[in-house]
Amino acid sequence: MYLVTVLGNLLIVLAVSSDSHLHTPMYFFLSHLSVADIGFTSTTVPKMIWDMHTYSRVISYEGCLTQLTFFILFGCWDSVLLTVMAYDRFVAICHPLHYPVIMHPRLCSLLVLVSFLISLLDSQLHFLMVSQLSFCTNVEIPHFFCDPPQLLKFACFEIPTNNLFIYFIGAIFGGIPVSGILFSYYKIISSILRVPSSGGKYKAFSTCGSHLSVVCLFYGTGLGVYLSSAASHSPRKGAVASVVYTVFTPMLNPFIYSLRNRDIKRAMQRLLSKTISVPVPSI
Repeated sequence: MYLVTVLGNLLIVLAVSSDSHLHTPMYFFLSHLSVADIGFTSTTVPKMIWDMHTYSRVISYEGCLTQLTFFILFGCWDSVLLTVMAYDRFVAICHPLHYPVIMHPRLCSLLVLVSFLISLLDSQLHFLMVSQLSFCTNVEIPHFFCDPPQLLKFACFEIPTNNLFIYFIGAIFGGIPVSGILFSYYKIISSILRVPSSGGKYKAFSTCGSHLSVVCLFYGTGLGVYLSSAASHSPRKGAVASVVYTVFTPMLNPFIYSLRNRDIKRAMQRLLSKTISVPVPSI
């Protein structure tokens, strides 16, 4: 599944970069979302596969903090990029005549850069807060990666201020993107409902169907993981639920965009045909 995730997202990046027809803001953001998905799943799955082969579940304190930092970085980048893509769909549907002027290449690059810097800030704040916690020796976390809620549970001396600050950071960096997505789709739906013909409504909504599916999958599984871990007293069940969030969601994103998008399909077919038809030099 890990190879399918990496190859699927890498194929989208290569298809977008190699096809001039896909050099638009929507596909520009999609290619960076694929990069974030590769990083997101690569922070946890390779370590899990290694542990399964070596029958060892040991991770150092420094390794745990490093994994936590990159997990938050790419997870938050995923979330903010989905918000940026929702804004892109809002401009395309609600202001179609001004779309080329508003979503110019410089703004798109700036939005991607700002989204990455926000994610970097989020990961560093989590790193600083968790690094101030003290842990007893030989602590075994019943999880396949260093999840922040699990780390808080196993801290030897809980610091209420740190705990509250970590949850506050999570609420801010998670709540604002969700609010942006909800506001964008509120405006999108309001604009679509004003379209007189049913064909026009379907055409307008189909342009954001893939993005909406990915948003529901990303936030639905993420919310389900943390609600199940909070309601269930079995940490094993929380670990199993996290597999869906960290493995299946990044794996399904390329399928959602490729199956529902003819442009991506054609670009992938052209890319694969070029790759297969490359002559191999004789020795």
